[in-house]
Amino acid sequence: MQLLTVLAVLVAAYLIGSIPFGWIIVKLTTGRDVREIESGRTGGTNVWRAAGLLAGLFTGILDVLKGAATVWLVRWLIPPSTPYFHWIEVAAPLAAILGHNYSIYLLERREDTGKIRLRGGAGGATCAGGAVGLWSPILFWLVPLFLIVYFLIGYASVATMSVAIFTTIIFLVRAIQGLSPWEYVFFGIVAEVLLVWALRPNIRRLREGKERLHGLRVWLKKRAEQKAG
Repeated sequence: MQLLTVLAVLVAAYLIGSIPFGWIIVKLTTGRDVREIESGRTGGTNVWRAAGLLAGLFTGILDVLKGAATVWLVRWLIPPSTPYFHWIEVAAPLAAILGHNYSIYLLERREDTGKIRLRGGAGGATCAGGAVGLWSPILFWLVPLFLIVYFLIGYASVATMSVAIFTTIIFLVRAIQGLSPWEYVFFGIVAEVLLVWALRPNIRRLREGKERLHGLRVWLKKRAEQKAG
């Protein structure tokens, strides 16, 4: 019976993660399909491009909440005395990241090959949400660190991947100090693998020097162009 509960919670975590808030918000506000815009992803960055800053922020917040909600679901339905409880805690938000990146609600058939595929985002916000669910104060570290990377380095994809890196480092420090279970470090590592896999096209563009720039570097470039003009 306990095993069935664990399996049900993990399936629910995937389904919660699969909720395509970005697709819903863009559809409601613009009538467009976010999958047909820019990167085609349903995360906050692409929603920002498709429907504006507020829509992107709202999407990001909801994607964070659904990651956190899966941890809360585990703690609500599964007793802490359950064997491997901390592994279940980290498995739920990882399932949510999988759902976010490969949403069952966005199943479609490719026109060129006829193959079935699942669409979604890259998982950065949902990863942050999972980390917040595991230890809520981490939010006060992840938000400023994400913004620093985003505005100084200037690549949304790098900032997204940095979320799992910072999560791993923070939980590693806490685990060494005996403040968090070592399983939380595993969450950060696997989340990073999932994010990197989802961002393969962006990594390829980074190598080719074709990735879109944001933040301070764009501002400095425009300022230099204005002075030169």
